[in-house]
Amino acid sequence: MVDTVNSLAVRFHEQLVALLTHGPTGVGTAGFHDLIARATALGPDGTWLVAAGQVSLGVMACVHGQRDQAVFHLDAAVTAGYNDCVTLHAAPIRPLHGDPRFRALYQRMRITAADLDEFLWLHQEMQIMSREAQQVSVDNIGRLDTGVSLLPQAPMPTREPNTPGVLITRIDLAATQTALQQAVIKAEFQRSSGNTSLSLIDDTWDYPHAQRDAWHADELDSRRLRAAESRAFVERPGAGTTLVPCPPLGSITYPA
Repeated sequence: MVDTVNSLAVRFHEQLVALLTHGPTGVGTAGFHDLIARATALGPDGTWLVAAGQVSLGVMACVHGQRDQAVFHLDAAVTAGYNDCVTLHAAPIRPLHGDPRFRALYQRMRITAADLDEFLWLHQEMQIMSREAQQVSVDNIGRLDTGVSLLPQAPMPTREPNTPGVLITRIDLAATQTALQQAVIKAEFQRSSGNTSLSLIDDTWDYPHAQRDAWHADELDSRRLRAAESRAFVERPGAGTTLVPCPPLGSITYPA
């Protein structure tokens, strides 16, 4: 099969989902190196995917405490057009902030005000999704019905970004949504199938209680869906579209 930008974007998404699900040790780096090689072969159209693979390797190196490798890959990512300065303020990256090499690569990045707005929204949404997934798990403890609750997702922004770096972080959010949704669904099916078995073999199963749980769950699901829809990204009127240096290193608070 011939590689295309779309097929490699899907491949990148799958790699990120695997990374989020199994962790750096369980996934390894081979898939990201392969992505970089395939994206490089596409020429200029694949450059942003080269950046995507390089930043992934850089973050993984940070997690493993491999500072030199982290700086090497992040520098390559910036060279390929990476400019998500919000990611570079996340906890795993902050230990690099005092490194002159990292400061130099950070200062090479350029961004628009409109893209920075979206970067902040994308990262905020990742944090919200993580909290929502945890809350679903808590809410469903002891739930007796056999229904399955999904994890509603805010719609992905559809604006035309000013820089291709935004495309990378959109896939990062999409992968986070997929990984969390899969984890929630797995837990929900385990609970549901357990309650189904209980209803078939145990006369003590409390049907009225299960029905009340189902009603309550439906109410919570509707509330979460409305909340996700209300979080849709809205462009700020007048947000600049001119490339300027990123905000000074250390000036961005990573969304909590």
